[in-house]
Amino acid sequence: MSGGGTDPAGTGAGGVDSRAVVSPQALIGPGTTIGPFSVIGPKVRLGRDCRIGAHVVIEGRTVIGDRCRFFPFASIGQVPQDLKYRGEDTSLTIGNDNVFRESVTINLGTAGGLGETVIRDRNFFMTGVHIAHDCRIGDGTIFANAATLAGHVDVEDGATLGAFSGVHQFCRVGREAFIGGYSVVTQDALPFCLTVGNRAEGHGPNLVGLRRRGYPEETIRALKRAYRILFRVGRRREDALPEVEAAYGAVPEVALLCRFIRESRRGVVG
Repeated sequence: MSGGGTDPAGTGAGGVDSRAVVSPQALIGPGTTIGPFSVIGPKVRLGRDCRIGAHVVIEGRTVIGDRCRFFPFASIGQVPQDLKYRGEDTSLTIGNDNVFRESVTINLGTAGGLGETVIRDRNFFMTGVHIAHDCRIGDGTIFANAATLAGHVDVEDGATLGAFSGVHQFCRVGREAFIGGYSVVTQDALPFCLTVGNRAEGHGPNLVGLRRRGYPEETIRALKRAYRILFRVGRRREDALPEVEAAYGAVPEVALLCRFIRESRRGVVG
């Protein structure tokens, strides 16, 4: 449904503040509240029980799932910052239970890319985060303050990007990777591992994070041994991969690590 009613305090009763500007063509799900001075464009589709704070702008062909929360000055679904963009009808799709803190910016896709920017479920974007066109973000990621993705970046489930970090276009950030604050990532960041620095370097498996997430010690030991073999000085990675797969390929996390390296187009941070 669209528009109607007020709930400026965000009490959960649903409704649109009378000072908001909501297009009659926008679809607003039951229980969703929209705060004062926010702007919702005609192609926007908002799910159930979302909380749109004051001074939020949501434009473009943007579809948002249920229970998402947007804090003041978030700018969602604006056209890409890409000089090749010529007004094509591209989109942004956001899943459920995401949090977008103050001044987060997320752009639509481009025809030259996927045509769509995609954010899945349960992600947390802190103040000032920027997600550029055609990025694809999985479930349960954390982006600390001012972390930035250039266009066409894939971020897999459970990854964490530290404050003021930046990821170059067409890179991948692997599952449960940890990118340190102020890092500059110009190649693929390995899953389960620490990637830190400008330019970023690998620092082995994220032992603290793996233990916090409940991985068994056998899995952690296998990842440590695999990493040592893969990045041994003077060893060609093409030669190391079969050795790792033969010794530890039965461990799903090691198999995923090896597959991630084999599929890399830009090379991996070593």
